Amino acid sequence: MDGFLKVFAVGVICFGLFSLVTRAEPAVFILDGADLARAKEAILEGDLAVLDALEHLVDRADAALEKGPFSVTHKKIMPPSGDKQDYMSFGPYWWPNPDTEDGLPYVRRDGEVNPDARTDGSDSPRLGVMARSTLTLALAYYYTGVEAYAEHAALLIRTWFLDPDLRMHPHLQFAQAIPGRVEGRGIGILDTSRLTQVVDAAGILKGSAFWSEEEHSALQGWFREYLEWMQTSDHGRDERQARNNHGTFYDAQVACFALFVGDPDNARNVLETAKEKRITSHIKPDGRQPHELERPISFHYSRFNLDAMFMLVRLAEHVDLDLWNYRSDKTGGIRTAFDYIIPYLDPSEEWPHGRAVTDTERRRVLPQLRQAYRAYGDSVYLEKIQAFPAEERNRDIMRLRFPASLLAGE
Repeated sequence: MDGFLKVFAVGVICFGLFSLVTRAEPAVFILDGADLARAKEAILEGDLAVLDALEHLVDRADAALEKGPFSVTHKKIMPPSGDKQDYMSFGPYWWPNPDTEDGLPYVRRDGEVNPDARTDGSDSPRLGVMARSTLTLALAYYYTGVEAYAEHAALLIRTWFLDPDLRMHPHLQFAQAIPGRVEGRGIGILDTSRLTQVVDAAGILKGSAFWSEEEHSALQGWFREYLEWMQTSDHGRDERQARNNHGTFYDAQVACFALFVGDPDNARNVLETAKEKRITSHIKPDGRQPHELERPISFHYSRFNLDAMFMLVRLAEHVDLDLWNYRSDKTGGIRTAFDYIIPYLDPSEEWPHGRAVTDTERRRVLPQLRQAYRAYGDSVYLEKIQAFPAEERNRDIMRLRFPASLLAGE
């Protein structure tokens, strides 16, 4: 986009934004309301540095307007309960047994995704698109003031969680099933880590004409029921004991949902326990994450577990805990683990634990670099951000979510 068009676009966008009376920080938990307000202020001031990211966000929001609404009742396979409002998904690394006529029981091929686990027979892909679209639309509404984005985001939430005939029942009894083996597993709770996006989206939508206080309270009620199931069911207890990224994401979900429903004591208890249970037990003094290095795609899982840890430390800020800098006397902390993986953003550096790092995985570290720079202010992280191609950095929507590096002159 040339200079004239940029100025023109900024004028159009700011016209809509100035029609909004408030620039208040939204009530979010994984994202930071102050960060969002800071990025919005930059837009209001006509800062051209944010325009490419905003344009990209609006493009994605426009595409999201054409998607959905989504419902668990849209799947083509009936859950064992006989109720399509029960969520159902399949383990991604399980494949038909080549040694049996009917392919049962399925066998595991770790690191190799069975495309059948991503079809319309599973609710997992549908949930992912719903959650991602909802947050994209909510953010576009927040930054532009265009109510159509809020209207569709509210419809997506209302359909998935609140509509009596279409809503998902608040449990995951049949998540990540394995044909011929089990109808569902505690591991399936990982699927709903994406619902943390919905929680933040709902907070951003508060104040819109299309998202009422009654609906917000009803959504909190859904999450209150789901949180109860997570913390009392056999599947939930199994996942709570997981030693790898599954356990970390479990804690992040519990803390996020507890904060959303107004139970900060529950969140604080989980986050206090996470010091030893998730950080000390997961991270070696040099930053290695041994539970993730056991996997064939070990860089992916090392980075993936850090996604969950970054969620934990952000949530801990809400209950006055500093997990960003926590480390025990005998092991490393979250920063140590992150510093262990970032040298391998350089393609010339060979990852020493299994399969080579892909370009896709390197790109997925960019949002983490922004969060690390937000937390630590280390110029090394800023330099790593700047090493990405300019076009990729400029269009990165995460610039609007974690604008510290941008405001530092990125």
